[in-house]
Amino acid sequence: MPNNITLVPTQKNDLHTFFQFQLDAEANFLAAFTAKDPTDKAAYIEKYEKHLADPTINMQTIKMDNEIVGSIAKFMIQDEAGLTYWIDKQYWGQGIATTALAKFLISEKTRPIIACAAFDNIGSQKVLEKKRLCKNWYR
Repeated sequence: MPNNITLVPTQKNDLHTFFQFQLDAEANFLAAFTAKDPTDKAAYIEKYEKHLADPTINMQTIKMDNEIVGSIAKFMIQDEAGLTYWIDKQYWGQGIATTALAKFLISEKTRPIIACAAFDNIGSQKVLEKKRLCKNWYR
């Protein structure tokens, strides 16, 4: 597990980096929930600016050695807390998601909190199973 992972509150400027991450076709395919048009930057920024302003959403930027490598967030849907995260493809398989999730769960106190992954996203399934957050996979 990398020990140089930090979580910081997401800032508006971070959204531009997150947008670039989700343009990767393979990463976008493995995400359980994606935009209708992942190339529409204006729509992406508008959506996530609203999330930043929502006090029920805890959105954190994941950094490794002070470089943005992903995001993680708690959100509410019908009074249930959900979890989502995205790691830039070039950092997959390095334990970043597992480390970031462990740190996030220390600071985010809402319980229960659940997360699910697409059935073909084996990497995310393994991360979530380590924390026993979900055993239902979606597509």
